[in-house]
Amino acid sequence: MTIPSSIDETVDLLARGNYVADRSLATVIFLALKMGRPLLLEGEAGVGKTEIAKVLADALGRRLIRLQCYEGLDTGAAVYEWNYQAQMIEIRLAEAEGVEDRTELGKDVFSERFLIRRPILQALEPAIEGPPVLLIDELDRTDEPFEAYLLEVLSDFQVSVPEIGTIKAGHPPIVIVTSNRTREIHDALKRRCLYHWVDYPDAERELAILKLKAPATPEKLSRDIVAFVQKLRAMDLYKNPGIAETIDWAQALTALDAVALDRQSVNDTLGALLKYQDDIARVSGSEAARILEEIRMAARAAD
Repeated sequence: MTIPSSIDETVDLLARGNYVADRSLATVIFLALKMGRPLLLEGEAGVGKTEIAKVLADALGRRLIRLQCYEGLDTGAAVYEWNYQAQMIEIRLAEAEGVEDRTELGKDVFSERFLIRRPILQALEPAIEGPPVLLIDELDRTDEPFEAYLLEVLSDFQVSVPEIGTIKAGHPPIVIVTSNRTREIHDALKRRCLYHWVDYPDAERELAILKLKAPATPEKLSRDIVAFVQKLRAMDLYKNPGIAETIDWAQALTALDAVALDRQSVNDTLGALLKYQDDIARVSGSEAARILEEIRMAARAAD
């Protein structure tokens, strides 16, 4: 499938993948696709940054290549490495056959047939269905030297392999870079990307997401869940619940045949919504009862 030709088509493309995007997010995605620029998405964990790359790959019929970042990530795991075992076998076979030209042997064992392609190099290869979607997930978890290495990849869509030369993409991949902002991404990398901050959704959009992702949840329960979660995000919790946790909570409550929130159901299932004991201890009990009462009062006022 070809890339969308307008912002409205981008909204529709995301909607077909069950992703509810606001217009500002759809606009920056459209521009990244249209301009062939990498897109840096920052935001709290669980707001749907990674899902964007998955939806784009599925909707466009492209291969999704995911590079999950972590501390200590290097080019051997992210870009390429040599198949040393196969190289040693080749050298021993050549020696057994009496090959004496070490220069030619060196050129042979450091040829592309011994090159193991990791995610970034895979993303530069041509594909029948079109350039793949390269997801560089949670870049903030890596070290700064690897971030610096990415500058060549994100600016010229090429990788330098000393033994072979430069490998350049014929058609640039669609690159989505995500960061949870546990540390600042360097300005040099940001300059190579379009940027968007993915925020928590408002109540209306979160309810729409819940209807798509947890359709079995009763309408009243869905509204209670969204109202409760929205109020939690206004508190000073250690980790606010993301959209993923909202969906998990809705599915957990539905599995327990709940039709509306009450104090007991909240206290019994907070572990599906909050992931730190201090947050659970703070919300459960009287605080949960207070929030539920506020939700009921708001509902009566709306009626």
